[in-house]
Amino acid sequence: MRIGLLTEGGYPYVRGDAGLWCDRLVRGLDQHEFDVHALSRSRRQEDEGWVPLPPQVCRVRTAPLWRAEDDGVVYGRRARRRFTECYGELVGSVCAEVGAGAGSNSASDDLADRFANALYGLAELAREEGGLVGALRSDTAARTLERACRAPGALRAAREARVPDLLTVAAHLERALRPLSLDWYDDAGLGAADLCHATAGGPTALPGLLARHFFGIPLLVTEYGVQLRSHYLTLGPDSAAPAVRALLAAFHGRLAAEVYRRAEILTPGNAHTRRWQERCGADRSRIRTVHPGMEAGRFTEVGESPDRADPGTLVWVGRIEPAKDLVSLLHAFAEVRKVEPAVRLRIVGAASGPEGASYLGHCRALAAQLFPDEAEGAHAIGDNPVSFEEIGGPEAPTLPDAYAAGAVVVLSSVVEGFPTSLIEAMFCGRATVSTDVGAVVEIIGGTGLVVPPRNPRAFAEACVALLRDPERRARLGAAARARALELFTVEQNIAAFHSIYLEIVSHCPVHRVVLDETGEPLPFATPAESHVPGRWTGPTARIMPRGIPEWAMDIPVRATPVAVAEGA
Repeated sequence: MRIGLLTEGGYPYVRGDAGLWCDRLVRGLDQHEFDVHALSRSRRQEDEGWVPLPPQVCRVRTAPLWRAEDDGVVYGRRARRRFTECYGELVGSVCAEVGAGAGSNSASDDLADRFANALYGLAELAREEGGLVGALRSDTAARTLERACRAPGALRAAREARVPDLLTVAAHLERALRPLSLDWYDDAGLGAADLCHATAGGPTALPGLLARHFFGIPLLVTEYGVQLRSHYLTLGPDSAAPAVRALLAAFHGRLAAEVYRRAEILTPGNAHTRRWQERCGADRSRIRTVHPGMEAGRFTEVGESPDRADPGTLVWVGRIEPAKDLVSLLHAFAEVRKVEPAVRLRIVGAASGPEGASYLGHCRALAAQLFPDEAEGAHAIGDNPVSFEEIGGPEAPTLPDAYAAGAVVVLSSVVEGFPTSLIEAMFCGRATVSTDVGAVVEIIGGTGLVVPPRNPRAFAEACVALLRDPERRARLGAAARARALELFTVEQNIAAFHSIYLEIVSHCPVHRVVLDETGEPLPFATPAESHVPGRWTGPTARIMPRGIPEWAMDIPVRATPVAVAEGA
């Protein structure tokens, strides 16, 4: 089948989100054809180029989200009136406040329908007229937004919006709606796909919504991180005015709800993401959790050689940034050293950006303060029990070597999505101590110890318990490796998506004529319908071919259900 793969800021670019996962997916499903439709986030990303593409990638179409030149489209009077009506409905549904009460669900559904109709109305206008960029940047758009904010029933924060706030919101909406103006929506573009697979929600899935609207192409949405949550975190109190935060949060909430409502299947990467989707109105029956796939082969040697570990060493591996809470880890390690003075802590990782570099300096200073060099005892002068290293150095030449160095791998984060370092430690057969954040409990599944975040004493007690019990460490490590190999490999990820692709196209065949090389219709080119919607009930009975008595059949008689549609 032909897959329209929708990405934003990732594959096929060298740098970006989810690039490695998409590359593994495309290479693993070489029986399908892929058309990649990629939205880029910066000029630097485009300048650095693409990763090598396999032959099953038939075409790549790209569009920048970081810039949009004026399309030069001049609307006539009728087109301007259509734009004002559709954009007014869109921002009106965003600004409207849904009250609590018996009719709140109905009101919410009405707003969702208003938002969807306005969104597709703008898409149709862009397709007919050649673009929306100029219209979305016009004074008409700003005045329409202002009227929606001042209308009765609008959000309180929206009514208090000032002119600078309105201009900020209008600019953000123009950027988020840029996919509506792309030239991807024709029979040679997304209309040629059997299935659209969006690798994230939000603007990434917007082209998939339009392909569904214009051509009936089914949409699959995969989220390994919640786009809506990211927008909420980005729009913090220090980054935007209250009116801006309220309006943009409402817009992205409406967009997420529409994506979740229209997708045939949603594949969150973990239970945390799944809960967000359900909270935003996703139908539970259309959700399939598919864990990210990771390459297990390079950790095989370490995982099958648990004796390589130093029984007196704790290891932390990851990007160094404030969210990892290495400060609490260092305080916990100080508690560990009070009862186990020979234990060491190896922190392996590089700083993430300027903020990470500053945080690394702070952690080094704290380590020097908590563990001053000892003149005598377990360590020689200048031998601090805490070491800061990077992958590729003499002590940790490779990532598997870093995990192999310690008997216990620790994770001290206060914020996590789906921590890959934890899965890597499990591939290596290491017992783990982690904080209860993000998808940690879902990943561990009883094969490691989990403690509350920002609780150094509890963290230290868990580490001491494992350091003093080698049999328990070995048991947990073996169980962790078995769990990781069962749930988190590339192979299981690819197999899951292959099955989901087949499920979707069998439920939602694309009704179009497929031609062979000579231009003749290709028989059996469209997938067959295998799913009849609705509930089916009825008594069990034997269905016999007409005119043949039951005794003449050479098969055993068994009861089979007669399909009787409910209400028929």
